[in-house]
Amino acid sequence: MLTRNSWKTAKLLAGVISTIAVTPVLGLNSAAKAAEQVILRYGPLEETASLTDLKKTVDNGKFPDSIGTFTKRLTEQQNNFLVRGLKARIPLNVVTLNRLLNTQLGQTVLSDIATALDRKDDAGVQAVRAGLILAANSPEGLSILSFISAYPSQNLKINVPQALTVGRTLNMGFWRTQQFMLAMTPRLDPRKIKINRSFDPTKSGNNQVQIINLNLNDEKRQRNIPVDIYWSNSANTKKPVIVFSHGYGSVRTDLKYLAEHLTSHGYVVAALEHPGSNFTANQNKGSFQAQEFVDRPQDVSFVIDELAKINQATDNPLQGKLATNNVMVVGYSFGGTTALALAGGEFQTSSLRESCEQNIDKLNLVQGFMCQAKDLPENSYQLRDERVKKIVALTPATSFLFGETGLSKVQVPTLILTGSTDSITPTLSEHIPSFAKIPSPKWLAAAVGATHLSVIDPSLTDGKPGEPKLSFSNREVFGDKAVDVRNYIKAVTLAMAAQSTSEADQYAAFLTPGYAQVASTRLFPFRLLTDLPPGAGLMPKNQQQ
Repeated sequence: MLTRNSWKTAKLLAGVISTIAVTPVLGLNSAAKAAEQVILRYGPLEETASLTDLKKTVDNGKFPDSIGTFTKRLTEQQNNFLVRGLKARIPLNVVTLNRLLNTQLGQTVLSDIATALDRKDDAGVQAVRAGLILAANSPEGLSILSFISAYPSQNLKINVPQALTVGRTLNMGFWRTQQFMLAMTPRLDPRKIKINRSFDPTKSGNNQVQIINLNLNDEKRQRNIPVDIYWSNSANTKKPVIVFSHGYGSVRTDLKYLAEHLTSHGYVVAALEHPGSNFTANQNKGSFQAQEFVDRPQDVSFVIDELAKINQATDNPLQGKLATNNVMVVGYSFGGTTALALAGGEFQTSSLRESCEQNIDKLNLVQGFMCQAKDLPENSYQLRDERVKKIVALTPATSFLFGETGLSKVQVPTLILTGSTDSITPTLSEHIPSFAKIPSPKWLAAAVGATHLSVIDPSLTDGKPGEPKLSFSNREVFGDKAVDVRNYIKAVTLAMAAQSTSEADQYAAFLTPGYAQVASTRLFPFRLLTDLPPGAGLMPKNQQQ
């Protein structure tokens, strides 16, 4: 029977192996001398294994006695798992690594790996880069052993606790995501990309933005719903009304920059606040109720009802300007989930309960969140609002909540945006399989190197007066560092809105792989596709983040 200490030892060694095995970062540096041995350091304890001995481990399945403190207490199953780790080939080639070379993501990961490899000089990042790129370019491809062989130092010394910390973040699913995104659309000949380069959809329009603040009360459901309406004097019923739904624990200004952008181009945007899942509700621990999954789409429908009344009010500046039967919903995170429900996606709470029970010991953060819906009384919920004609779902939570067929019932054009380093709603579990189930027309836009919070307005990260400052992981990319991501979101969201107008053809070019390539920057490559390659939506669960 496995003891507590031996299990801890196994986890430590697994962390060491996984850190090296699944963290291909990039670059090229000439290796003066390849590593001949690996030194594992845990506090004052150090043990050494030669590269030759580790190669023998691959053949005979036995780790050398020289690292026995770490390996002798392993069960046969654990031993075999780690041997397979040594044999594993990481599915990233030199071309993919080079594409990541100058991205913000690549620089971050290089630094992370360097912290786990003890060096007394300042060449840690360069050494990791050289070892990984040379290993990926070797005949056997990138693996633990090829990395050790290529690492430009006689010894590769690993700080085990730090390696374990890094390894938790950089798992196989994480790197498969980067590979998938960079390969999901081929690079095009710039001369063949037909984009009107005289018009930049990331730039503000000519209209002056005005804001009306409302405090609406849904007496039937006893919900007080604040709404900010962004409008301009050029607003008219020839353009759809756009409704924003914010993320969990956030506020109605989390996409303020996008609301102002769309309004400057003549659209009316209504950004509402969901009282049961906003910043204030999140501060009141334990106040979240399963009913909120249902209440949120109903909040949006209620706001559309109220906008229809405003459109008829003779004493309101918006009278006659609102096309409330032609609505586009833009949702971020939990708001993206809300948007999918309004588009026809069916909550399948019966299958959700089963998934939550079967995976109770291995739920990730977003799955644990969705499992709160298991307390809803019905087995399914259909919350479609027929006035919603298209949606943009930015990093939505989808996997358990919609079951196997819920998203096949989406009835409107849908754009989903995913960030390749999103650890809150991971691409492989939340976006790729779900996108595969949504009927066309649909678009999957991807920002390589973007995190979950790259989407939000800088005001929420700068802590400006009157705005709550949200909590962020030190690995999140936001504020000034994510301006390229927000610009791309401006462009594709504006293009989606325009598909309901006479300008549809002009804007359609911005919903293409070609524009994604044109919009890409050194820090953030962008990708876009309208369908997945065969089998891409069926990622094995053990490869998901």
